[in-house]
Amino acid sequence: MVANSNFLYPQTRYYGEVKPENLVFNANLQEFSQRVGYISSLTSNGKISVEQAFTQIQTLWEQVEKSKKQLGIGENPFSA
Repeated sequence: MVANSNFLYPQTRYYGEVKPENLVFNANLQEFSQRVGYISSLTSNGKISVEQAFTQIQTLWEQVEKSKKQLGIGENPFSA
């Protein structure tokens, strides 16, 4: 039987260069995507307003950008 957390929060395989910072950032992006999906569903069903959804998604995006900066993703693309 599939665990509830695997059903509610699925994780897909990572195909990029395997480095710890890339794996962490990939997990952050997948969580962002999942949460945006939930927020848009809540908005579509009238549970939250468009303004609330925009604010929540904007906050989530700022967290992703902060994570990218802290992990140093994309800063030096030619280093091994």
